[in-house]
Amino acid sequence: MHPVSRLAGCLALTAAMSPASLLAASVGPATEVQIQVCSPFADVERSLNLRAEGDPMDVWLFDDAALSLFERGLRLRLRVQGKRAELAVKIANQDCSHADASMVPPKLGKCEIDMHGERVSGTVSLARRLSRKQWTDLVAKRVPPSELLSPVQVAYLRDVARMWPLPRELRPLGPKNSQAYGPANESYEVDVSRLPTGETYVEMSRKVPPADAQRTKDALEAIVARAGLAACPNQAGQAVNQLQLLLR
Repeated sequence: MHPVSRLAGCLALTAAMSPASLLAASVGPATEVQIQVCSPFADVERSLNLRAEGDPMDVWLFDDAALSLFERGLRLRLRVQGKRAELAVKIANQDCSHADASMVPPKLGKCEIDMHGERVSGTVSLARRLSRKQWTDLVAKRVPPSELLSPVQVAYLRDVARMWPLPRELRPLGPKNSQAYGPANESYEVDVSRLPTGETYVEMSRKVPPADAQRTKDALEAIVARAGLAACPNQAGQAVNQLQLLLR
């Protein structure tokens, strides 16, 4: 089966889960409501009166030619911002209401709800800091990602997610440049990702308590509409679109 077909099946399976039940069951700290905007960023920036916040960062994702990690709901992400580098493991389709604190230590990870359009998923995120030598060796393919994961990250992949060992042929995809923007008098954030291939992806997001997620989604969609901007018709498909472009 073609990778895109398998990915569509995974997304359909997740979408079949009840968003209301997922949000009601969550005892995690937040739901991140995300709206993908398909208008040109120049229009978004002007219409929403955005200003850059913080320094830009370079972001690499790691997967193989078949995107087998993404198919299984797993993302390996390296972020480099100034002198700080962080390697994160993000596992989708997790039950945040039953997250084991021994497997997701508060200072090293979190479980949150991601809301993309109608798709809702509990996501465990575990991160560790890397030295300059470690991350430069990683993106130069001198060391594989599995050698730089922390014991906590490995334990979750092995004992909870059952996704260990990782595929051998993982490659760094990127870097894409990511810059955060914010409006003057609103509480949402806009992240702009610029790919090496020239494409730009725009995401509006806000973190709220689970009970406020649907109301926040409606409010963000209203902001987009009032500004004369276009929300992407396939909200859940933008991540795989980026990965496929980065594979080139």
